[in-house]
Amino acid sequence: MNAETIGTIDNAMQKNILSTKVSGNKLAIVFLVCFFSTFFSGIVSMLMSVYLPVAVKDLLGNVSEEKMNDVSAWINCVFIFGWMFGGIAWGVICDRIGRSKSVMLSTLFYGVFTVLTAIAPTWFLVSACRFLSGFGIGGVLVTTTVIVTELWPEKRKAIVLGMVSLAMPVGFFAAGAISSLMADWRGAFWVGIVPVVLALISFFTLPESEKWKDGRQNQSKKENLNEQLFAHANRKNLLVGSIVFGAMLIGLWAIFSWAPTWVQSIAASENTQQLRGSTMMILAGGGILGSFFSGWIVNAIGLRKTMMMCFAVCFIMSFVVFKLNHTVTIATFVEMAALVFFFGISQGALGVYVPALFPTAICASATGFCFNVGRLFTGTVVFFIGALVTILGGYGNAVFIFSFIFIIGLIATWMTKEISPAK
Repeated sequence: MNAETIGTIDNAMQKNILSTKVSGNKLAIVFLVCFFSTFFSGIVSMLMSVYLPVAVKDLLGNVSEEKMNDVSAWINCVFIFGWMFGGIAWGVICDRIGRSKSVMLSTLFYGVFTVLTAIAPTWFLVSACRFLSGFGIGGVLVTTTVIVTELWPEKRKAIVLGMVSLAMPVGFFAAGAISSLMADWRGAFWVGIVPVVLALISFFTLPESEKWKDGRQNQSKKENLNEQLFAHANRKNLLVGSIVFGAMLIGLWAIFSWAPTWVQSIAASENTQQLRGSTMMILAGGGILGSFFSGWIVNAIGLRKTMMMCFAVCFIMSFVVFKLNHTVTIATFVEMAALVFFFGISQGALGVYVPALFPTAICASATGFCFNVGRLFTGTVVFFIGALVTILGGYGNAVFIFSFIFIIGLIATWMTKEISPAK
């Protein structure tokens, strides 16, 4: 072994030691920034859902129920499309400018447009702000997943990603609590100030991924990111990742978006505001528990079995909740909590599953693609859910139709090979 080779190895070892030391000192900061950015994105995601009937009525005045349903569906639809485009776009941005900058900028983006939602005077401007809020949130969910994946040790990765993923349902829970405590929907949207402050703090504190830096230096200048992303070797994994994540996403969004309105439609209680808030808190609480335990479940039985279990149980419980309940009882809330417990497990598992399919150079772009391509279908169908409610005879029937997507996800997962969390 010549002196030049020894020097190269020595430099690489020193760089690796330095990277480990820096990441070790900054892991707590990375976790806190990613957790709270995801937490507030959860609040912003569901805040409109819990205030939807009140907000739309305030924006439109006295109009027909059909018009109310159409505008409500439009507001939910454009948010999902914003989320989709944001997830894909920020994945590409993340591979180009780095993980830490992308986390900071996407957090800042959704925070600013959440604040602007609070002061938007018309339903059209509210829709525009929701689209752009979704654009930022789609980026947060991709960039935080990727930076955690690249900075954490392999044996702890699944557990830490599970902890970060539970921040989203914690945010859902907080959205429900805000709705129960605050009647003014515009006042609630001022919560966007907090992620703006968080983004400014993270600009000075969040470290960059050394793995991304190394991959960026070694990347071929002749091959751009798009060519790598859609290269033959990656196409199958793009398809698999998109179907598995998209199937869970579509079912999750339909249930979380419309469950509060469904509960209101079958409830005998007149206190509908508190009931909608309570519904969201129950859904979020089950998701929190599932996300918390997801890392240990993945390590115990593997990613493939975990996802198959989640798809099967989610389909069964969707039938139980939305087809067998005609009034709201304690059992209704228990069943909903059980349903979203497995949602929570799936979210932690998918945070490990999808990035593991791809090399570092395109990890964020590919993860963003898989995380968000399913939203194209979701947003399109959610736009027509107002019509589906009328045609199918109620929100329960309309939402249950979405649950058949879990069967597709189950079949797709069953046909794939096991992927190690430590890949």
